[in-house]
Amino acid sequence: MTVFNRKRLPVEIFQIDKERMVQGWYSDVYFRNITNILQTLARKGYRFKGEDIGNIEVEMQIFPRRKPFCIVGGVDEALAILKKATGFFDEKGDFINTFSNLEIEACHDGEKAYYNGNPEQVTPVIKIRGRYRDFAILETPILGSLTEASRIATNVYQLLEAARGKDILFFPARFAHYKLQALHGYAYTLGVAAYNRDYGANSNRYVSTDEQGTWWGGKGGGTISHSYIASFLGSTPEAMLQFSRLMPLDVNRIALVDFDNDCIGTSHKVLKVMFERYYKLYKQGKHKEARRYKLFGVRPDTSSSLRDINVEPLGDKRLDNGVNARLIFRLRKALDKAYKVWDLPEDDLELARKYCQEVKIIATGGFTPEKIRIFEQSQVPVDIYGVGSWLLSNSSREGTNNDFTADVVRVRKGGKWVNLAKVGRKPCYNDKLELIPSDYGE
Repeated sequence: MTVFNRKRLPVEIFQIDKERMVQGWYSDVYFRNITNILQTLARKGYRFKGEDIGNIEVEMQIFPRRKPFCIVGGVDEALAILKKATGFFDEKGDFINTFSNLEIEACHDGEKAYYNGNPEQVTPVIKIRGRYRDFAILETPILGSLTEASRIATNVYQLLEAARGKDILFFPARFAHYKLQALHGYAYTLGVAAYNRDYGANSNRYVSTDEQGTWWGGKGGGTISHSYIASFLGSTPEAMLQFSRLMPLDVNRIALVDFDNDCIGTSHKVLKVMFERYYKLYKQGKHKEARRYKLFGVRPDTSSSLRDINVEPLGDKRLDNGVNARLIFRLRKALDKAYKVWDLPEDDLELARKYCQEVKIIATGGFTPEKIRIFEQSQVPVDIYGVGSWLLSNSSREGTNNDFTADVVRVRKGGKWVNLAKVGRKPCYNDKLELIPSDYGE
């Protein structure tokens, strides 16, 4: 599956559209044109400088150009594309698969690939040696798979660095086409695992859809929605009680608390009704049933166009509006002290105190590495961050673009491999590359 377990994802999991892939449907048309020209020259026996150009063998290296490094993803999908779609159409129109004729070296998903801005000093993540016309049309989908997965994985890694390893809820499903969810969710796990490896951390993985967990065995989770609260006539406490009563125990009870633009007031109400149910069952000795009403966390998600009623205006929307540091500090203080006004026997105050102080704050709404970094430097008491659209960021200004390039750097001439690349490029080395067996995926 990844460098972390030294396994690769099965070829079948990618559901490669072989029929159209081998026809160049997903390829830039000029690669299809090149393939047709080379195949025609091979059939006619054309030679140039004594070489059979139509059957020319090349070495192609594929590398990323994100500085200073990227977390590599998409390698296993690239191998699946090569496995399914390497080959040619014979004179009868039948596709002949020639994957076994290729010599391929590849690193594992999850590796780091460095780039310092010099295209002559790159980190290849895949090297392919073989007859060029058999895999020329696959360059476009291969680069696309690598680029998309690596970009998401590296964005996740950067967020975790900013958050100092606090858990990141993966919430970008609504900002991308649904067919990308499996790829994105897998890339997210690569970023989390790479961060844990590098920092000795134990960050958890939270995705919001089942599809995001398809490739690695995860399941979607999350909180309630504003529309769900509206279905209970705007009553967040009642909405949470029914959620807790009916949902399985392994689903975290997280209350969305900004519906009335009063995160502290709503949190107090939810906390009180949830604890009352919890306390009653707990005192009856029904500890398992009581867990249904154990509030895991509250999620403020105040719009950037609004100022929560608990935050007095300072005249700067960056400080006033949305989920800001002042709101979170006040929310944490309010949660920790909520039990003090409850009518409880002295002996049960400790139980109530622990219940309140164990409630986590999950902050969502417009979070980027910069905003998270400021929160962490200011020691804002956020336990978990939820991030959506920024995780899909592909910006030169922010340094999140993650383009991959494929270059032919050697050709087989006179039976020997000789260096041949466009000016400014050359063959490069990566000790993380491993030889892929010719029967790969079988």
